[in-house]
Amino acid sequence: MNLSLILRVALRALSKNKMRAGLTVLGIVIGVAAVILLVSISQSAGLMVQEQFQSMGTNVLIVHPGSQRGGGVHMGAGSITTLSAADADALAVECPAVMAASPMVNARAQVVSGNQNWYPDEIVGANSSFLTVRNWQIDKGDFFTESDVHAAAKVCVVGATVADNLFQTRDCVGAMIRIKKIPFLVVGVLDAKGANLFGQDQDNIVVAPFTTIKKRVSGSTFNNVDVVFVSARSVGQMDEAQAEVTSLLRQRHRVRQGAEADFAVHNTSEVANVLKIITTVMTLLLGSVASVSLVVGGVGIMNIMLVSVTERTREIGIRLAVGARSRDILRQFLVEAVVLSTLGGAIGVVLGIAASVAATSIVNVFLSGARWPLTISIEAIVVALVFAGSVGMFFGYYPARKASRLDPIESLRYE
Repeated sequence: MNLSLILRVALRALSKNKMRAGLTVLGIVIGVAAVILLVSISQSAGLMVQEQFQSMGTNVLIVHPGSQRGGGVHMGAGSITTLSAADADALAVECPAVMAASPMVNARAQVVSGNQNWYPDEIVGANSSFLTVRNWQIDKGDFFTESDVHAAAKVCVVGATVADNLFQTRDCVGAMIRIKKIPFLVVGVLDAKGANLFGQDQDNIVVAPFTTIKKRVSGSTFNNVDVVFVSARSVGQMDEAQAEVTSLLRQRHRVRQGAEADFAVHNTSEVANVLKIITTVMTLLLGSVASVSLVVGGVGIMNIMLVSVTERTREIGIRLAVGARSRDILRQFLVEAVVLSTLGGAIGVVLGIAASVAATSIVNVFLSGARWPLTISIEAIVVALVFAGSVGMFFGYYPARKASRLDPIESLRYE
């Protein structure tokens, strides 16, 4: 008996009782759909985490000032001012693994334009490498230049949220704003990024030359900066860049061998890797939990196939009597079980994809600014289908073997 004939006979047998066949594969359908949906959700979460880290900057190292001790009390990072703009310039020039570096200073103030005012989350002073290290693009206009930085020019770029609230439009290049009564010319609008991992609106920001923020807004005559953002040339060079940055700053700050550095270098890729491991483990756990439904569905297939063997005992006897071999009967019932499970798997794939699309849409509708990505895992679909077919073969083997071992004489007498 060839395979095509076996398939036709199997489909004909299953079609005689469509309701029972449908209920039999329901467990497989639910199992496959659950696997695809849960894997999709967990992978989407992992992708969103990676995207959020990318939004912080391109292969970023963050250099913080060091800490000091007073009266036996550790004051914490940033309690001393040890970083300067010259450090950032040196890192960009002298470290081969570093692509760019930007000093950062922060200020808090109200921003005013005409009769409108707004309080941004961040007023940041940086140099012309800000866009590179923060992996940001300009939506309208241009970014300020290094000449503006050296001249402490009163120019700035604003985030999308600031533009929307101050001007009700993002086409505001050439407009004037005031920060602490100091006029600034808006030369550009940053591309919208949305909220970060902590729910903070990244677009609620004003960026200006750090010299301008330091001297004119903060009124400081010191050369220190709050933090330095460093961009490595590639993800693979993050550790190399970190070592170069540490070595150069220790040299520039004249830190003795074995002494504690007066700065701290944080590698964001380490946190990203930890979160990636967590999301991968969650994906495996959720997929494993959902696969339990496939096992339950396999038990249902075995039960129904045992019932089918009992109902078709006389049919089996007739086939054996006219020359069918035991292995033909075994193959026939085994194919029926695999067809059931594979059919259920195919339906489950369609439902799983539809559920993933629906879940993504619901999250993006009810969580404004979430930007939850839709991720359909081809690997999960293939594994779920293969596992569904394997479940049908495993749980269908016992009923098929039982059918193949029936005695032809006793089977013909069965009523």
